[in-house]
Amino acid sequence: MSLLQIRQAIQTDLDDLVQLENRCFSEDRISRRSFRRFLDMPRDRLIVATLDNALVGYCLVLMNAATRLARIYSIAVSPKTRGLGAGEKLVREAEREAVNAGRIIMRLEVREDNHPAINLYKRLGYRQFGTYRDYYEDHGNALRFERRILFYEPSKQFSPVPYYPQTTDFSCGPAALIMAMAALDEKQPVTTLEELRLWREATTIFMLAGHGGCGPHGLALSAWNRGFQASAWISKEGALFKDTVRSEEKKRVLELVHEGFLHDIGQTGIELHHDPLTLEGMEQALQHGRIPVILISTWQLNRSRVPHWVTVCAIDEQFVYLHDPEIDVEAGETVADKQYLPIDRRIFNKMSRYGRLQPLQAAVIVGPKRGN
Repeated sequence: MSLLQIRQAIQTDLDDLVQLENRCFSEDRISRRSFRRFLDMPRDRLIVATLDNALVGYCLVLMNAATRLARIYSIAVSPKTRGLGAGEKLVREAEREAVNAGRIIMRLEVREDNHPAINLYKRLGYRQFGTYRDYYEDHGNALRFERRILFYEPSKQFSPVPYYPQTTDFSCGPAALIMAMAALDEKQPVTTLEELRLWREATTIFMLAGHGGCGPHGLALSAWNRGFQASAWISKEGALFKDTVRSEEKKRVLELVHEGFLHDIGQTGIELHHDPLTLEGMEQALQHGRIPVILISTWQLNRSRVPHWVTVCAIDEQFVYLHDPEIDVEAGETVADKQYLPIDRRIFNKMSRYGRLQPLQAAVIVGPKRGN
């Protein structure tokens, strides 16, 4: 029985690639000149499938030089060999190549009427996140799909951190804190009731619109009151988030809440630092069995300038791995999308600042139970 083989394309594949392209597509074809350029491009990947030494499929993967994204630009399988799993094998090999190149997300476009391909991508774990109108030469639309392909490999260097998703729009801070405390104490409640209790203790009362979020002072106090060691690193002094509200009355409430937090912290052993927590400081904390909870701007994640709390679980030479408690179910996100989310260290340095003119950096480091 003949076996399907997957390998990197070579120069002698050029004629067969052009023939396959012309056989599979009547429009939007890759030219011979373009195939030759992709064969010579070391950053991108051109992968082929062969059967009895005959080229029966290819997958072209583009590696973005400025980001950690990879993109399946084109994929084709000979009609005579469909049903042998060539498409799936080409996609899987494309993902492996992208992971080896340090890419986090694989993206692709597919015609909205190409139902077999759409079903394949969905079965392989891809989710639709957008649409390109009038994308093809015949004015057809393209659906945009993506899949996270790089996942954290657990190591003995860092303790595992359980995942807990926030259950309200305003409780990312409590959810992130629950994850940190649960990593240090298996008896820590991981419930919606605990999430809401923490929010009531740590809320700043007002912030942006709707319910108030939680600040670093309140989160540190909540951890301390549950018996954990805690320290807070805040780049600014004074009441936080005042510039997110316009009312002078609300600003005064924020100031009073802040004064209350400072008074309560003064009665504890919480270390309060008015300096930003560096990436090196986070890594040292993790190595000593402590879990950082970090305030970020979500602009780098979803183009929204909203303050958001996440839990830092691990750090290596390339990435900072986060538990992001917010899952956008309507967008097709799952728990797997938000656990150990790899963020490029350079990107993380931008994310861990909230605000434009005088960006705020805030973090709470949760340590083991006092007395342990």
